[in-house]
Amino acid sequence: MTNLAGRRILVTGSAGFIGFHTARRLLQSGATVFGIDNFTPYYDVSLKEQRNAILEDHSGFAVARLSIEDAEALDKAWHDFAPDTVIHLAAQAGVRYSIDHPANYVSTNIIGTFHLLELARQHPVRHFLAASTSSIYGANTAMPFTETQATQTPMSLYAATKGATELIGHSYSHLFGIPTTFFRFFTVYGPWGRPDMALFKFAKAMLNDEPIDVYNHGRMARDFTYIDDLVSALVALIDTVPDRQARPGDSLSPVAPFRTVNIGGGSPVPLMRYIAALEAAVGKEARKNFMPIQPGDVPATEASPALLRELTGIVPTTPVEQGVKAFVDWYRSYYA
Repeated sequence: MTNLAGRRILVTGSAGFIGFHTARRLLQSGATVFGIDNFTPYYDVSLKEQRNAILEDHSGFAVARLSIEDAEALDKAWHDFAPDTVIHLAAQAGVRYSIDHPANYVSTNIIGTFHLLELARQHPVRHFLAASTSSIYGANTAMPFTETQATQTPMSLYAATKGATELIGHSYSHLFGIPTTFFRFFTVYGPWGRPDMALFKFAKAMLNDEPIDVYNHGRMARDFTYIDDLVSALVALIDTVPDRQARPGDSLSPVAPFRTVNIGGGSPVPLMRYIAALEAAVGKEARKNFMPIQPGDVPATEASPALLRELTGIVPTTPVEQGVKAFVDWYRSYYA
């Protein structure tokens, strides 16, 4: 495990799915962690409270309940903690939710990220790391997706706002020398996951003897990433700090200490195999309601993990059968 003793790391979105797992791993690695979360009711707040309670059992953790859109409150929290590293995971998530609630995405994802970058400009940190998404690849059909591909064809406002944060992050990195890494997540799943995600919805429906909605008539594939694999890669990137020297074949800019990094295994799984793994874990066959593809969705994703492997030596490898079973075991225990 990476030794982060003595490090002071700010984690935004610490009560969220990925933020919780990341903060917990950082604490286990010896870091002092300051979480920021506004506990928005986008989904069940009690789930966020339970995650936060686990983190607060660690003496090295504290949390501020605020929105990153609130510049004044964010500024005070930053000054009180004085981080040396930032891991920015707070966001308004969800592809389909962005269709009907666009203002939330502009406010949280763009304005909130801008506020954090402004603070990193005023108070330099060793490394500013921030979450992007595989959705940024949009209408690209050439797979695997590589960090050097164009990303100007987002299929949802969610993806568009994440692309905007990457562009703003690059400009701040270039202008003010902020070492910056944006990681592009690929369909993260696992225990303590979000209730709005497919695995959570499928498991809940099946355990309640209800049908599940299978979009694009099941003709979908995703580069699923188990949460423990993702966190291992994310933590390994903390001390792999970009500089202004570009190298052939990677996405490092020659004019900024900036990079984007895919966090995905490069092994897309058909949706029907994912569902079969869930059926095996639950112990029953799902009743499937086959439907057309949803607006804003794409039929397939596949990450190129080459840069991640070069930087960290880590590539996500947990098979979906193992990861889905771990989720179902947690779900049954949590809702027992």
